Parts: sequence; structure tokens; C-alpha cells
Amino acid sequence: MATELSREDFLSGPYTWKSMRPCDLSNCTKKQILDYFENSYSLNESIFAALKTKDAFYRAPDRLRLPLIFYYAHTACVYINKLMLAGLIKERVNFEYETLFETGVDEMSWDDTENYRMGGSYQWPSLENVVQFRLKVRNVIRKVIEDTPLELPVTQESKWWALFMGFEHERIHIETSSVLIRQLPVSLVRKPDEWVSGPFTFGESPVKNPFLPVEATEVLMGKPRDFPSYGWDNEYPQLKASVPSFEASKFLITNREFLKFVQAKGYDNEGLWSKEGWKWRTFRQAKHPSFWVCNEGCVSGCGGVLAGHSHCQPDVNQNTSTYRYRSFCEETAIPWDWPVEVNYHEAKAYAAWKGPDYRLPTESEHNAMRDQQAPNSKGTESDLIFDKELHKKSNINLVFGTSTPVNMYPANEKGFHDVFGNVWQWVEDHFNGFPGNETHHLYDDFSSPTYDGHHNIILGGSWMSTGDEASKFARYAFRRHFFQHAGFRLARSASPDQDVPVRLVLNPAQQDHEVSLPLEDTTKKLVLTTNRQLLTETQTCADERLFNEYVLDDINLSSALRKVCMGVAERHGTKVSRALDVGCGCGRLTFELSREVEQVIGLEYCEVFLKSAEEILSNKQKVFYCPKDDCRRPAKRLKKSTHNGCTITAKLPSGTQPSRITMKQFTWIPNEVSGFDLVVHHCLERVQNKKAWLIRLWEILNPNGIVVISGLGDWTREKLEPMVGDKLRYLETLAVHYGLDYWLTEADKETWATVWCLKTREDVQSA
Repeated sequence: MATELSREDFLSGPYTWKSMRPCDLSNCTKKQILDYFENSYSLNESIFAALKTKDAFYRAPDRLRLPLIFYYAHTACVYINKLMLAGLIKERVNFEYETLFETGVDEMSWDDTENYRMGGSYQWPSLENVVQFRLKVRNVIRKVIEDTPLELPVTQESKWWALFMGFEHERIHIETSSVLIRQLPVSLVRKPDEWVSGPFTFGESPVKNPFLPVEATEVLMGKPRDFPSYGWDNEYPQLKASVPSFEASKFLITNREFLKFVQAKGYDNEGLWSKEGWKWRTFRQAKHPSFWVCNEGCVSGCGGVLAGHSHCQPDVNQNTSTYRYRSFCEETAIPWDWPVEVNYHEAKAYAAWKGPDYRLPTESEHNAMRDQQAPNSKGTESDLIFDKELHKKSNINLVFGTSTPVNMYPANEKGFHDVFGNVWQWVEDHFNGFPGNETHHLYDDFSSPTYDGHHNIILGGSWMSTGDEASKFARYAFRRHFFQHAGFRLARSASPDQDVPVRLVLNPAQQDHEVSLPLEDTTKKLVLTTNRQLLTETQTCADERLFNEYVLDDINLSSALRKVCMGVAERHGTKVSRALDVGCGCGRLTFELSREVEQVIGLEYCEVFLKSAEEILSNKQKVFYCPKDDCRRPAKRLKKSTHNGCTITAKLPSGTQPSRITMKQFTWIPNEVSGFDLVVHHCLERVQNKKAWLIRLWEILNPNGIVVISGLGDWTREKLEPMVGDKLRYLETLAVHYGLDYWLTEADKETWATVWCLKTREDVQSA
């Protein structure tokens, strides 16, 4: 029998279930910063006290996510990666771990295949070694805080921003891991010391849930760029929105209310569900909310060796109730006055069951339901997470280790309970940046990949939310089938013909914009994704790219760039055995490099480009439509095609060595991509945050390696040096001559390539 877990088995510091308030970045001391770091780090470790044995760290509570050992180590890895990017540390702690634990999984759909690291023969490091890694990282961060001069205020341009990014990332994963622990078999968990469950009832049960009116108003969403607390990129800048009058339920929807939907066979009524929602319901064979437990053996969705496990087994206590409840670490009778926790699909099916006028609130309506707050100009006193009396107003910031009755905390001045805290609240809006939104170069892909129309917003925080998650500015994205400590309340417009102030994402790559709202034309609510990189995820863009790379064999830009790169390497005495093609597009440059280079990796963020490259590599060719309106190239036209042009065949370049080629899709340059003699970077005109795609180049380069930065646009030494010049030394600028049009026999266009190498110690000293 496995030995029970002791604190020494998983802690690198103090044990705690108490959460501190964040730092005021305009007026904080190093001691306050250190204390907040220690609290964040210890909180994240302490929640693993809910596991009974070491073995539980290696179990996968969700088939689409990784074992808990990954999440335990991941946050320490992110600290080191971000501090390296910011230049706050010069050496890594354990590059193997900082690679292994860097990248999690974000399932695209509920029926994705299980990640290869889930189970089977994959060997994760021992818990003892991972604890030692976390301890070393802890000591590194302590030293960084101690040694780095503190200049206030800490802004997004400050190196200190990387530290606060680590603190708040850690706090996100406190909640992430708590949800996963909640999905483990109850036999693998226990009640941690100091963990406190909320009461099941409070006073008279809220049997009725009346709708309260909210008058038409204007709200200001988003966060000022100079607000003195840490914020994630999606919180900025600000956006004014007009909100027509509406009504919303006084309380969050409770387990008691949702039971009626279950008893009415709502899970069996396809007419109540969206097409996407019904596909999820059918695949998961859902019969009730995920954290309810019945006696019918429902498959729970665990992964690895837990695949096939069911939480829904007969009650060992011979409880005759139809349903029981799974909290963070125990199974109990259902607390009927607590908010029900469901995904977006379930919430929308419930709203449809209530009637055609019912829906979820929108993001701007959620803002309209809030109390009148102090103006943002008052600084941190205007944000609830800094309120010293917060524990009396909301079940948030770990006051309890569970939800609480929806009537337990006082209503706000507009009559609503739990606008913040208890559980996150699904809203109708797709997740998107506000107009003018910019990513941060230290975490370019924190939010932007989710501006795709497949993610909805959750607001308000839960009982487990701390730090920035518990801020009034917090807005997070989850896929609609995703489980979180999340529930909902209902809303309806004041009149049937009234506008719904919702923001939906227009993603050119998304064909079906299915939306269930009481609106005649939801297309008028579509707002273009603020992730400009997603705009290339169309077949039309792929055809353009294929044309540019493959129509002119000798003078296309990719071929011309390959000649320049290999010539530069020879001239500078660099033997190229490993090469990285950053922004490989549809693969032409990667393929041509493989003629002379033993190992070539093509890295691309655009899925439709990369799939085209993989098809050419696999099938030796790919047929595509000519994107030119004045197409003159003789080619076979497709019969009955709606396309006005012709088709062209992109062929794998002669001499390509497929065995030398690896294609990878990433939205950044990860640790697993390193050790190159040649790095060719030619996608700056396509990426959203240029600096984010440049600042790791020095670390992935071998000592005698070279970097060639090119592409369309004026990427001169003067533009690039502020972004790469602290680590890379400029060597030269070369002209790259190429052609674009298929009737040309000679290059007629010109761009530039700058060449760089690693700075030596002497270079740094002389600078």
C-alpha cells in the first residue's frame, strides 16, 4: 500500500491556505514583493496537500490534459523562462526541466486525442527531483528580488514586470490544479489541513430567484495602461460600451434550480442545445453537471491509467439521494443553495429550456451589474482585490475552499449577489482583445491564440481566485466545453426587439459562426479578431503563399534567401549542420536547406501554411488555385469550379532530403527548439509582436552560429538592434533579389537580410 504524502514530500517552503493581496506597483517595497512571491509559490504547492500519495501526482484527471506532476513543476519553469527573456538572470537552473515542463496542452475540441505524455511508457521525473527543482527556482527568485534595483512605478516596460508575470501565472495555476484535483477519483484525495468548506445553507434558502432590472447605461471596460497593478495583455486598453436596459437574475443559478432542468430530461432534448453543444453532450454522454455524482457509472473523462474511471458509483454510505456532490477534495450531499457549476453549453441549454427570451449576460452587462466603484484614478483602492474588507463581501481569494450559498454574501447596491466571487460566470461574448490591444513581448501568446471565436469569456472570479484573477479587471477565456469553478446567471433584454450588447469574434478561418441569441442578425455583432496572425489562417492566404514560394523555381524569395544564407555561412566560416527556419510558411526554404544541411526544422505559427508544407513533403506535391486575377499560366482548369483562375501544382524541390526535415507548429520559439548553426528568421511582417519573436534568438544559437533576419519590409540594422543588440552582434546587410510574378525570368524586386552572431564577452565589455 502506498505511503501517505507528507508535507516534506511536496513543499519547498511554508504551508499555507491564506492568500495575500497583490502589490501596489506604484508604492511597494522589496519586502512586500518578496512576501507576495513567497505566498504565491507556497499557495500553489500547498493545494497538492489534497493528494493522498505520491502516485496521485502521476495521474491524469482529464484525458485531454497532463498528469498533475506537470502542473506542479510548470510554474517554476515559466519563472525561469521569463526571467531569462527579461535579462534578470544569466543562467538557467535545469534546462531539461525548463523544456519538459514548458508546454502544456490546450485541447482544440472535447474529442481530441490523448496527449502522448499522458501515460503509457512516458517517464516523468521523480517527485523528489521536481521538488528540488522548485526549491532551486525559489532561491533564484529570492536572489533576483534581493539584487535587482527597484525603480517605481513598475510598468510593462520594466524588467520587474517579468517577476509579477510569474507571480500571477502561478496564481492562475493554483486554480487550474484545483480543478484537476477535483476531477481525480475521490479515493486519491483527502482534506488538507486548514482547508475550510463553506456552509451548505445560510438563513432561509433562496427558493425564488427574481429578475432585477438594470437601467440603460454606459460602462467603461478594460484597464488603464498606467494602473498600478499587474495585468494580463487582454485587460488593456479601455473600451466604452452602451448597455441598453435589461434584467438579470438576483442570484447565480443554484444546484436546486438546475435539478429541475435535469429532471425535465434537458440533457436528452437536442432542441435545447446548440449544434456544438449537442455534439459535446453526445460525445461525453453527459446526464448531469460534471461535479454531480450519480449511481449510474457515467464515464468521467480521466486519462492515462484512469481512463474509463467513473465517479458515479453507488454511495458507500448507503445514501439514497439520486445525486451527490464532488467538491475540491470530498464527496458530500448536494449543497442545493450553492451555485451550479457547468460549462457554457450546459448553461445555454438551461437558458433555452427556460424560454426563448432567456440568455446569459454579456460582458458589458456584467460590468453594468457592478457597484458604483471609485474611479480608476484612485489607483489600487478602486479595485476590489485590494479591499481589506473583501472577505466580508465576496467568497473570493480563498476565504473558503468551496462555493457557498448564493445568498450568503450581501447583495450589492443594485441588488445582485455574487457579482464577484463564488464561481466564475459565463457570458455570451467571445474572448477578444479590446480595440488597440497589444501583446507583451515576454508572453506574446498568453491571450491572442484564444481570440479565435472558439473561446467565451468568464468573469467575476471564484472562491479559488486570487491575485489578478480576483481583480475587477480580470477577464479570462475558456473553450465552451471546458470545466472550471464556473456557473452562470440568466439575463433577458427589457423588450424582445432590443439590442444585445455582445461582442462576437469574426475569425476568417472560422466558417460557422453559430450563435444562439435573440437577435435577428448576429453578424452585425461580429468584431474582427485582434490577433492579426489569425487573419492568414485561410486557404486563400495559403494559395498566395504557395504561389510566392513555388511558382518561380529560381528567383522566388525563399530560394534567393537560401543562396544568401549558405553563402554567408561559408564566408563567415560557419559549418551548418543544424538549421532553423523561423516562419517557414509553406516549406520552400526548409526543403531547399535540407539539400545541404543535415537537420532542418521548419517552425511556423500558421496552421494552414504548415499543413500545406506537410502535404508537399508527404505527397511530393500539392495542387492549389492560382490567386492571381490575371492568371496567364497555361494549366488545367477544374471543371465545374467556382474559381475563376486555374490550378497550379507546387512540387517538392528537387534534391530535398525529407529524412532531414522536421516541421513544428508553435506560437513562439520554445526551449525544445535550440542548438542551431544557422537561424533564418523571415516572418516579421506577419507576426503581431516583433520583439517576442526575436528575443530568444541568441539562446538557440550555437557559439559559432549565425542569424539571418529578412523578409518583406524594412527590417534594417537600425530597427533590429534595439531588440536583439544586447545579445547579438551585427555583421552585415545583404541584398536579396527575387521575383513574384510567374511570367518573369529575372528577379525584379529587392529586400534585405541582416546577419548577426553571438556577442563575445569582449563585445559586451566594450559596449
